[in-house]
Amino acid sequence: MPALLLIAAVLTTTCFRPRHVDCVLTCTAESGCPRGMACTDGYCSAGATCVLRIAAGEAHSCAVLAGRVKCWGRNASGQLGVGDREDRGDNSGEMGDRLPPVSLGTGRTVAAVALGGRHSCALLDRGDIKCWGDGSLGQLGQGDTNQRWRNEELGDRLPAVDLGGARTATALAAGLYHTCALLDGGEVKCWGDNRFGQLGIGAAGNRGDDPREMGNDLPAVDLGADDVSGAARARAVAIAAGAYHTCAVLAGSGVVKCWGWNDHGQLGAGDRRSRGIDPADMGVGLHPVPLGEGRKVADVTAGGFHTCALLAESGEVKCWGLNQAGQLGLGHREPRGANLAELGDLLPAVKLGIGMPARAITAGAAHTCALLADFSVRCWGLNASGELGIGSTANQGDDAPDGGDALPPVRLDAPTVGASRIAAGANHTCAVHGAAVTCWGANRFGRLGVGDVNNRGDSAPVAVAVDLGGHD
Repeated sequence: MPALLLIAAVLTTTCFRPRHVDCVLTCTAESGCPRGMACTDGYCSAGATCVLRIAAGEAHSCAVLAGRVKCWGRNASGQLGVGDREDRGDNSGEMGDRLPPVSLGTGRTVAAVALGGRHSCALLDRGDIKCWGDGSLGQLGQGDTNQRWRNEELGDRLPAVDLGGARTATALAAGLYHTCALLDGGEVKCWGDNRFGQLGIGAAGNRGDDPREMGNDLPAVDLGADDVSGAARARAVAIAAGAYHTCAVLAGSGVVKCWGWNDHGQLGAGDRRSRGIDPADMGVGLHPVPLGEGRKVADVTAGGFHTCALLAESGEVKCWGLNQAGQLGLGHREPRGANLAELGDLLPAVKLGIGMPARAITAGAAHTCALLADFSVRCWGLNASGELGIGSTANQGDDAPDGGDALPPVRLDAPTVGASRIAAGANHTCAVHGAAVTCWGANRFGRLGVGDVNNRGDSAPVAVAVDLGGHD
């Protein structure tokens, strides 16, 4: 499932030209850059054009480059935004310059994208959001249940989601059938499927499928008070959406709070009770996930039925929820999160290797990946289709010897260039490395963008980059 997506300052920067071309990546003198690059004015990388963002949904993928977004893979609901419902990337001749960008309006540029099961959303240059594809549960936020994919429904004719008043968004996230936005004031608003309380509105019923449910009529998620600043309402700084649950990182306290479906302990609440439909679930009733004394969270990602947090300062990763394939990275297959005695300081961090903190994390249906300090990518969990990118179909993280330095890196076939972005779909994963985007794992519908439907990463090195064509 798609991971957290934030607007970065890269939108207004020029691209540098180090010896090894890479995409724009923020840096400091301490954090450094991939091998062969220098940190210049807070940025390492890129080339004349840069892939700024990647996103992966259930069975489709998108990349943001030069202010435009191109998508490939499954398109049965028009989620690729190409004016038809034909899949792309599963046959030769469909990628590169033959793959049209999504039409989002005259002169509009894209800052970030979030992909759900059969819908896609883009965060645009002025902080507004446009969504296309399947809208059967209100996940497009248009006040109806229509699909939107025809050429006459896109571009300037595709309305922005009404967030209320003059509100704008700074980030967005998509679950299977719901969408969430982080607003300019730190509030979180969600719309679409609400069967398990994943919208966090303290009431039953979907939102976004009726014209009277959006804008000022769509309540923000009540995240409770900020225990650090004493503010009446906590502000979020990051959001993530899993299949049927949602999480937010709060400013000040740096804690994670989650709501929605909880049958597998994915909310980290110490039980299996879903939250978000009863008003008592939210606000003061919504408790932080216990991650250890004094621990703060830098980022969060939500998978199918599990959740992971990237801890601030240490760069450690802690995961909870369903674990039948080792997606929690604990060296066994026992779930975590439904018992408070399994959380907090008693919840081990994933063993990523000696001296290898994580820079970023992303979670799929039953696998998890981390971008590490050395710009390598390491994944664990389900690997039936090669989604871990290690040249086999053996799961990782479900057996004690799998962790730490024994956890193999993804074989990107680019040893001199590190990865700068990662994104996990249901059963596939993508990375930006150098000037390229490469995806591996399940390839039904062409979600890897290589012109066939053969899986990658299961037996041979991941070597086929996505052809995105010219970017001028």
